Amino acid sequence: MLWLKAFHVVFVVTWFAGLFYLPRLFVYHVAARDPVSHERFVIMERRLLAITHIGGALAVGFGLALLAWWIAHAPDYLRQGWLHAKLLLVALLIAYHLSLVALVRDFRLGRNRRSERWFRLYNEAPALVLIGAVVLVVVKPF
Repeated sequence: MLWLKAFHVVFVVTWFAGLFYLPRLFVYHVAARDPVSHERFVIMERRLLAITHIGGALAVGFGLALLAWWIAHAPDYLRQGWLHAKLLLVALLIAYHLSLVALVRDFRLGRNRRSERWFRLYNEAPALVLIGAVVLVVVKPF
């Protein structure tokens, strides 16, 4: 179980690196005006998104393996309120991740309509979810 937990944490960190940095790339991409910069950002965003997909998939995979372990060894684990809240936050992160996929596509196709300021604010969302998830897992308030 500890190996599952260790790898879950490693890939959560990897996933969050992408969730934090992709919107920051969008901030810089919005400011870029020349075609060469646009193409450079498209490549960077595509590559970072690929790494983010891998980190997210492995974080979710190891998280599900941990959940299966707990169900097999302590079925009452699923009745804990903090776990339900954490799983809701994970669902929000997956939705955020999918929104980044759409934004990468919009930039690639030259269809972005959002401002630099919007991306700066949007960049804060995963930090709030991270704080909530860590508090829930460590403190287990309910």
